[in-house]
Amino acid sequence: MEEMIFGIIVNGGDARSRAMNAIREAKKGNIDKAKELIEEANVFLGKAHDVQTELIQNEAAGNKTEMSLLMVHAQDHLMNAMTVKDMAIEFIDMYCEMLELKNNK
Repeated sequence: MEEMIFGIIVNGGDARSRAMNAIREAKKGNIDKAKELIEEANVFLGKAHDVQTELIQNEAAGNKTEMSLLMVHAQDHLMNAMTVKDMAIEFIDMYCEMLELKNNK
């Protein structure tokens, strides 16, 4: 069980890191690299979500999951990563528009 929980934590952390790096790349004008990093973040989020889904399905089948501090921490990591990725997409769009406006002057 702990291995599964750590799967959520590690993959969520990797997704968040990719999303934050995507914002940094967009800020530097590297929009293609930023979008690539978002795709990488999506892969890690998918892995974390797969583990979460398995835990939910197990519980729905009657196999209760112990609610530990580690599980809460894992869920927090996943939700934080999802939020940061969503915000990163908005930042990338904003930086893209700023570059277009700057280049059209």
